[in-house]
Order: sequence, then structure tokens, then C-alpha cells
Amino acid sequence: MLQRNAELYLHAWYRKERRKPLVLRGARQVGKSTLVRKFAQNHPLILNEINLEQHLYLDTIFKSLDMDDIIRELDALVGRNINTPGSVLFLDEIQATPHAIQALRYFYENRPDLPVICAGSLLEFAPAGLHFSMPAGRIEYYHLGPMTSDSG
Repeated sequence: MLQRNAELYLHAWYRKERRKPLVLRGARQVGKSTLVRKFAQNHPLILNEINLEQHLYLDTIFKSLDMDDIIRELDALVGRNINTPGSVLFLDEIQATPHAIQALRYFYENRPDLPVICAGSLLEFAPAGLHFSMPAGRIEYYHLGPMTSDSG
């Protein structure tokens, strides 16, 4: 049976008392989004998924770094309270809105009870002329490679 080691990693991350936002890195088509959806389904969690490539205007909202405004906008977008216990916020294609990356530190500092998972296939290759810093120490990274087989 094929199983992703990443599923076990996500479970351990989710159970942490003081978890940081998790950024999944990896090439396109390795299954980052599928992994998050499967994880939410198996645990069972309310998945609040937002593909940031489809909502580029959110970059302006994230740029404000006002967590109340950001949460309000995300609530409206998914049609429910994203901070409900038993839910997880999944920001897919986060590289499309660079200010969302900067805002992750404020999720950690101001909303530590909200589990946040991000995925992006192009985080290592920012477009020319685009400069943003990753909030070191306030986010956790996991590199997702191709499927592997567990042998024991």
C-alpha cells in the first residue's frame, strides 16, 4: 500500500499545541492540494480552501496586515467562519499573492488557534522584480516529493 509520509507529518503538525502556519513546497503535480484535501477528509476537518491564483485581489487585503480585515474577507469568500473549531484554512498557490506570505507571521502571532496550511509550487522561483521575505521562525516548511512506498 502506498502512503505518503506527509500524511503522518500533517497529523503531527495539526496536533501541536502551538503550531505555526505550514507551507508545503514542491513541484507542480506532486499532490500538495490533494494531500491537504485528503488530510481534512480523514480527520474530519472543515476545509476552507482558497486558491489565491483565482483571487488575486486578495493581495491588497493581505498587504494591510490587518488580521480582522483579512479574516473577514476570507470568511466572506468561503461563506462561513474560517475560525470555527475543527476547521483548517488552506491557501493554495500562495505565491500568486506575495503579501499573503508576509501575513503568515500574523496568523501565527494573532490567530494561533487557526490551523493554516499553504501550498505553492513556485515559491523558490519568484517572478523577476518581485521581492518578498519569508517570515523566518514563524512558519514551518515541508517539502513534498513524489509518492513513496513505506516498507514497514
